Amino acid sequence: EELEHLNEANAEINRGELELDAARSRYRRALSESARRLNAQGSQLGTCIERARPYYEARRRAKEAQQETQRAALRYERAVGMHNAAREMVFVAEQGMGTGKNRLDPTWQEMLNHATRKVNEAEQERLWSEREHQRVTRLCQEAEAEVQRLQKSLRRDIARSRPYFELKAQFNLRLEVLGYTGIYWEGH
Repeated sequence: EELEHLNEANAEINRGELELDAARSRYRRALSESARRLNAQGSQLGTCIERARPYYEARRRAKEAQQETQRAALRYERAVGMHNAAREMVFVAEQGMGTGKNRLDPTWQEMLNHATRKVNEAEQERLWSEREHQRVTRLCQEAEAEVQRLQKSLRRDIARSRPYFELKAQFNLRLEVLGYTGIYWEGH
C-alpha cells in the first residue's frame, strides 16, 4: 500500500514537472515574441521612444504613488477606528468604576488601565498614519505634476511612441498572466 502511494506521488511529481516545463516554454516563447515585436516597433519608430520614456516612467511612478496613497488612507481610517474603539473602552471602564462599590475593584481598575494604554497606543498610530498619509499624498501630487509637465514638453514624442508603449503594456500583461511578476525587460 505504501509503495502504491509512493508510485502515485512520483507520477504526480512527474506531471507537475511536465506542466512546469510547458509553462516555462510558453513563457520563453512569449518573451521572445515580445522582444522581437518590440524591437521591430522600436526600429520603426526611432528615437521618439527614448525621448518619451521619462513620461511613461513618470506615469508608472504616479500610479504607484496613487496606490500607496490609497493604502495610507486605509491605514489612517483603521487607526481612527481603533482610537475611537479604545476611547469607548475607557468610557465603559470609567462608567463601571463610577458605581459605588466598584471604585476599588481591582478588575475595573485593571480594565481602565488597559483601556488607557490602548487609547495611547491608538493615538500614536493615528498620528503616525495621518502624517504618513499626508507624506504620500504630497508625493502623489508631485508625481502627478511631473506627469503633466512631461506630457506638455514631450507631447509629440509621446504621440509618436504610443503604439510602442501600448504594445509593451500588452506584452507585460501577457507575461504577467504567464507567471512573470516583475517589470518587463528594462532595455525595451
